[in-house]
Amino acid sequence: MRSALPKALHPLAGRPMLGHLIESCREVFDRIVVVVGPGMDALAAVAAPHPVVVQADRLGTAHAARQAEELFGEGDVAVLYADNPLISPDTLSRLRDRRRAGDAELVLLAMRPADPARYGRVVLSGDGTVERIVEWADATADERAIGLCNAGVLCAPANRFRTWLSQVRDDNNKREFYLTDVVALAHRDGAVVRHVEAPESELRGVNSRAELADAEAVVQARLRRQALDNGATLIAPDTVFLSADTRLAPDVVVHPHVVFGPGVSVEGGAEIKAFSHLEGAHVGPGASIGPYARIRPGTRVEAGAHVGNFVELKAAHLGQDAKVGHLTYLGDAEIGARTNIGAGTISCNYDGVAKHRTTIGPDVFVGSNSILVAPVSVGAGAVTAAGSVITMDVSADAVAFGRARQTEKPGAAPRLRARLRAQKRAVQERAPSEQAKETS
Repeated sequence: MRSALPKALHPLAGRPMLGHLIESCREVFDRIVVVVGPGMDALAAVAAPHPVVVQADRLGTAHAARQAEELFGEGDVAVLYADNPLISPDTLSRLRDRRRAGDAELVLLAMRPADPARYGRVVLSGDGTVERIVEWADATADERAIGLCNAGVLCAPANRFRTWLSQVRDDNNKREFYLTDVVALAHRDGAVVRHVEAPESELRGVNSRAELADAEAVVQARLRRQALDNGATLIAPDTVFLSADTRLAPDVVVHPHVVFGPGVSVEGGAEIKAFSHLEGAHVGPGASIGPYARIRPGTRVEAGAHVGNFVELKAAHLGQDAKVGHLTYLGDAEIGARTNIGAGTISCNYDGVAKHRTTIGPDVFVGSNSILVAPVSVGAGAVTAAGSVITMDVSADAVAFGRARQTEKPGAAPRLRARLRAQKRAVQERAPSEQAKETS
């Protein structure tokens, strides 16, 4: 990956690759154990609350699996790779059910990719059972011509699996203990080994930035289809980007070029207009967001509220039917029901050291270009005059002015224009002489 970040922590749809695999496994298996390398505390945190085992010496995949054998229990054990994050719960269920059918002691996942590339090849016996897996580096030309490829996932009874793992040797080009050697060992012991085929789109590995981008496209296609199937309208689905935990209720309408970061839920009847970005926020029923709105973490927009173009909300609570129409920033703010926030309003929530909160009651009218210097509160039904700087609390039903008194000088405009024109001519006349000096 050419990255300081462990591969399994690279995100897909806002969730680490490992997180995707864990979510799929939770729907199928009773217990999940994660094996990590040394010093991977961040990866262990993603695995929580599942048990984590550290592979202190990086001696191969079979060696990694052996680190967790004390936690195998007595049932069936499946081994998966964190860089295969796209495997669906349905495919894992088919793997489990094939093992439970009773006619195979070892079952593996396999695929037929358009380009087999450097995948390990699955070698079948004449009766269609699996004989062995050969890694690309160790394969002959004939073996590399095989189209059936190993996806790396195995499922077997715990007791048999322990035995086969203990027999794996490192007599290969890389001097590693390959998990894939378990297949040949099982076949040698007379165990029946079978495979379950699944689409390449699920089983492809992620080993580069390009493959990560391909995987992101697969995940986004799934999430969009799921949103549509659940009753949301995506006007231009390919332009909408969702996170793994995005929740869109039925009858939500999403316009083109909208990005949902992690932690967003949108209730029915809400409309998210074009070029908006939402993260860590809740949007209530019938609310309207955008276009060109940014909704940041900690924000809650209640039913019927309106957030217009070029508005940014951060840790803000916008009450029912409140309106923030244009060119506004509200950070750390509480906005009451039916309150109208005028264009160009800013809540000054940061003093350079700490954040402070602005509280605005219901039915307030905040005039355009108001600056609210937190901590400050505006009572119910109050009005702030346009262009005001509000530094003190405003009582309910009051009108607050926080600006200098306007003055007027009759007839002064022509004199002002004459003075400005004279200044302009003086600058223009001085310019050639200045240029001549620079040339000489």
